[in-house]
Amino acid sequence: MIKEYKTIKEIASPLMIVEHVEGVTYDELGEIELPSGETRRCKVLEVEGDRAVVQLFESAQGINLAESKVRFLGHPQQLAVSEDMLGRVFNGMGQPIDGGPDILADAHMDINGLPMNPAARAYPAEFIQTGVSTIDGLNTLVRGQKLPIFSGSGLPHAALAAQIARQAKVLGDNETFAVVFAAIGITFEESEYFINDFRRTGAIDRTVVFSNLANDPAVERIATPRVALTAAEYLAFEKDMQVLVILTDITNYAEALREVSAAKKEVPGRRGYPGYLYTDLATLYERAGRRQGKKGSITMIPILTMPEDDKTHPIPDLTGYITEAGGRAAFPEPSEG
Repeated sequence: MIKEYKTIKEIASPLMIVEHVEGVTYDELGEIELPSGETRRCKVLEVEGDRAVVQLFESAQGINLAESKVRFLGHPQQLAVSEDMLGRVFNGMGQPIDGGPDILADAHMDINGLPMNPAARAYPAEFIQTGVSTIDGLNTLVRGQKLPIFSGSGLPHAALAAQIARQAKVLGDNETFAVVFAAIGITFEESEYFINDFRRTGAIDRTVVFSNLANDPAVERIATPRVALTAAEYLAFEKDMQVLVILTDITNYAEALREVSAAKKEVPGRRGYPGYLYTDLATLYERAGRRQGKKGSITMIPILTMPEDDKTHPIPDLTGYITEAGGRAAFPEPSEG
């Protein structure tokens, strides 16, 4: 039986404190029911005794401390997965936003995934053609690899991301190829550009699109790449597909992580980013790869804009450390004169 609590002590968006809770665990999903009957989602960030700190996925506006109820669902955030996801557009939390029906789920998967056992990893191999000569000729992408692209401010990384998504393919017979495209913290104009480009070229039929906009909550921005990678894991390791995951822009993800960390009053690291930024990024990047005994693979191209075009900034710096074995590509800078 799910208990309901009317013991909200404090709200400091995006965080909320609930007292006198029992049996609540870290990362557990919750629902807040407002007096009007509206429900909003949250998840547990910290439990200390009978006190839980929860993170709101939506606005705190309208939440009445005395009258609102909180219930914890007993499981972490999950994504409904199915092959029917191909050709669909979702928001950053995995809910359809293309006007189509809800997904009839084959399974519900924890978006945090599980670490891939290093002993079970197969070595990255076999060419993936991106259609971009600089990558195909000089920094060849292979299945199971992580190949970040570092972009300077103002350079057309969005156009490059869309080009790779629509042109990429695997060579070989009887291979099923899919693209999982996650846009993180982008503008509405950019989101429409990606979606319209995929529909115009027909690439949408083999693509799963997750779109998190800049005006969406920071908490959703943190969930978006995990939701995308969960969909990729299902398609690769349950449906034996060769999956290319494109994440753009990782810088927006890290900024959201810093915003939430500051709200939690955590001790900041370099440039105000949390000290666990390296670990957090690694939990994303290391979900790419190939598994022994599985036909499918996950190949990842994270794209990030370097703040102030500084490659020593924490975000590109740590991304480089984590993905160094997989190589990296720098976006070509415009020539002078």
